[in-house]
Amino acid sequence: MGKKLSVLDWLFVGALLVIFGGVVLHAPFSVGLSTLFPNESLVIKSWKEILLGLALALSAVVLTQKKRWNLIQDKLIYYIALFAALNLLTIPMFYNGFEATVAGMFINLRFFLFFVLVYVAIKLYPQLYRLFLGVFFGGALVVVGFAILQVTVLPNDILKYIGYNDSTIVPYLTVDENESYVRINSTLRGPNPLGVYAVIVLAVVLAAWLRRPRKFTRREEILAGILAAGAVVALWASYSRSAALAALAALGIVIAIVYGKKISKTIWLSIGIAGIVLLGSIVAFKDTQFVSQVILHEDPHEGNDVNSNDGHAESLVDGTRRMIAQPLGAGIGSTGSASLLTDDPVIIESQYLFVAHETGWLGLGIYLLINYLVLKRLWLRRAQWLTLGIFASGIGLAIAAFFLPVWVDDTVSIIWWGLAALALAVPLTAKVQAKKKAKKS
Repeated sequence: MGKKLSVLDWLFVGALLVIFGGVVLHAPFSVGLSTLFPNESLVIKSWKEILLGLALALSAVVLTQKKRWNLIQDKLIYYIALFAALNLLTIPMFYNGFEATVAGMFINLRFFLFFVLVYVAIKLYPQLYRLFLGVFFGGALVVVGFAILQVTVLPNDILKYIGYNDSTIVPYLTVDENESYVRINSTLRGPNPLGVYAVIVLAVVLAAWLRRPRKFTRREEILAGILAAGAVVALWASYSRSAALAALAALGIVIAIVYGKKISKTIWLSIGIAGIVLLGSIVAFKDTQFVSQVILHEDPHEGNDVNSNDGHAESLVDGTRRMIAQPLGAGIGSTGSASLLTDDPVIIESQYLFVAHETGWLGLGIYLLINYLVLKRLWLRRAQWLTLGIFASGIGLAIAAFFLPVWVDDTVSIIWWGLAALALAVPLTAKVQAKKKAKKS
């Protein structure tokens, strides 16, 4: 166990815990309070960033007092600092206005900053590992619990009563404006973030179940069951194909890592054949209602002009064209929600093209390097259950990022990167260390 925390220590950690737990309620919190206090809307929406700034200042004081600045002498943190510096350097080169620039900086850097701060906090106070985990699971229960209520008993537009509308966040969406397929938000900003969040929960719960260091208590079994079932409901009701693809990859990776050596070649071959049959079935039954509307998002039997496939394709083509034409990027705040504050809004539905559009080829390269280093370190610690779940979900989200700007959503990005910091900072147990030494020898 670590030393007793001082008031200053608790202020630093407390700010991080409030962000980690409160971010899952950010959407209803910000919309509801902004409706009641419209003049304070900007401050209300920026509560996370304000606390991040406070935590950053407190971390500097704590590290100075404890003489532990060596904790940030890490190649990964250096690359994060380099990416932040590049963001700053692009501002005078491509200035997109004060509001758009500030919003863009928050979107690009807040999850990296949160990662570093949580990493430092757990290095300083490893005894708080379980507290952070408890906050994550508590938040997950809220998200999946409300998702279940939305699917079962609550009216589709229940969120309109706290201010959700077309000018804030729509209470719900549909698949290509087909009311037969309602896409819920739960407490997140939209169906796609909800689906991606559900992937994280599913991967962590599955990894905990398969790699648990001890037998679950009855209470833990019930909790795992609720989280898993709720996450499946949330993923399904989000109708997010990118999230579904990420889930297949993440869950498959967890199973492959845990049971890979125990599964015979015959079973692996059977799994491959089953996958080919599944893809063939989608093609063969593409004109059926379920496949055409839920999977392909197309309805050949109706004259609906709204087709999300066309919008996604146009966004990817436009983003690729812009990336090729702008090797230095177009500056911070030039795309996504931040660009809505400018005279030339641009929406790019790919995380990689999003980063390239704002920071250019160099920024994309540094960004990819950071992601690679984090995933590599998680892979090396995969014997630990949390790390395995975060690694697997990270690969899944990296796949989804080709079609969604996954880290733009504050809840998804802060939760995953916070958990990644938690997994990388906590000291390995003696059992895990023994496994690592055995593999090296």
